[in-house]
Amino acid sequence: MSTAKKQYKRVTVKSLIDMKANAEKISMLTAYDFTMAKIVDQAGVDVILVGDSASNVMAGHETTLPITLDQMIYHASGVIRGIDRSLVVVDLPFGSYQSDPKEALRSAIRIMKESGAHAIKMEGGSEIKDSTKRILKAGIPVMGHLGLTPQSIYKFGTYTVRAKEEAEAKKLKEDALLLERLGCFALVLEKVPAQLAKEVAKSLTIPVIGIGAGNGVDGQVLVLHDMLGMDHEFSPRFLRRYADLKTIMTDAFKQYNKDVKSGDFPNDKEQY
Repeated sequence: MSTAKKQYKRVTVKSLIDMKANAEKISMLTAYDFTMAKIVDQAGVDVILVGDSASNVMAGHETTLPITLDQMIYHASGVIRGIDRSLVVVDLPFGSYQSDPKEALRSAIRIMKESGAHAIKMEGGSEIKDSTKRILKAGIPVMGHLGLTPQSIYKFGTYTVRAKEEAEAKKLKEDALLLERLGCFALVLEKVPAQLAKEVAKSLTIPVIGIGAGNGVDGQVLVLHDMLGMDHEFSPRFLRRYADLKTIMTDAFKQYNKDVKSGDFPNDKEQY
């Protein structure tokens, strides 16, 4: 007999840990503006990630590296104004935390104070231990991110699956345990073998949210624009398109253009 899942009026970091303990899967999507965040929130998605993927899908950059802290705060502020229930997590952008723990704390504080976000996300394990500790010590919730870490793309040189080799898989497991010990409330695993992700999720008490990490983890995240089918050129194996908005929007724009050119829009009922 199935047990009814708890209804969360507001999702918090504690809610996610409770969801894992109750074997309830966690849903997470990106959003970068008020309108989209409001729709995602009203759909019941648990976590909204204001991802540095805004650099790609909003600004058209090839990588996530160019986006600035000010831009992340701008996007996060709009998202916060659109939500009532979802937990909002914001990526610390490249260069704002990696080398200097004091700078990392300043960056995290700016995001929390200026946007109203609920938590931040950082890429890396032992390499950013000191920055992670300093932010957590200040009382700011931190979500970790291991596996494929897009901010390190020039180090990797490719977006291929990570941790397929034993040495890298061993380090990933160690880093996951380290992040939990430091006090991170959750962990994203990106583009790693499904069996490894499952092992990591079982080894931790904090939830593990996957993207390209199989179904043995505690939740899933996708980039909003990808799952809505707004870009047909990006087609990784892990992506499921839930809509084809590129076609729908293109058809609507073409029809609008045609109606304006022909004089059909606006008609008599659409005038004052």
